[in-house]
Amino acid sequence: MKNNMVVTIIAVLVVGAVGFFAGTKYQQTQTSGGVRFGGQNGQQGFRPVSGQIVSADDTGITIKMRDGSSKIVIIPDSASISKPTQASKSALKSGEQVMVMGKSNTDGSVTAQMVQLNPISRNLGNTAQ
Repeated sequence: MKNNMVVTIIAVLVVGAVGFFAGTKYQQTQTSGGVRFGGQNGQQGFRPVSGQIVSADDTGITIKMRDGSSKIVIIPDSASISKPTQASKSALKSGEQVMVMGKSNTDGSVTAQMVQLNPISRNLGNTAQ
């Protein structure tokens, strides 16, 4: 009976240690400005970018962020673009408010996977700088 109790206590300690280790690894994937998705094996993370479009063309947009800086966002044909309903690249015009979710590139730009026009402000701020 005593051996079963010792084995149970050891098992609980091992499970707790593994949970703690997993939690610290998860925390390392977080960035100071928001959640970072991915980031392993040399991949850059995903992060939201929000602000006002200052220029747009067929390949992407430049967003003026709340802190006054700007971010280039590459818009591939595979990116979903939506308003309250689905939209296209032609809807991306200067002066529009946007929120972009995409992959951070090594040059500081972002390749969009999702672009939302006139997003509801969720205080995402200038998370990609």
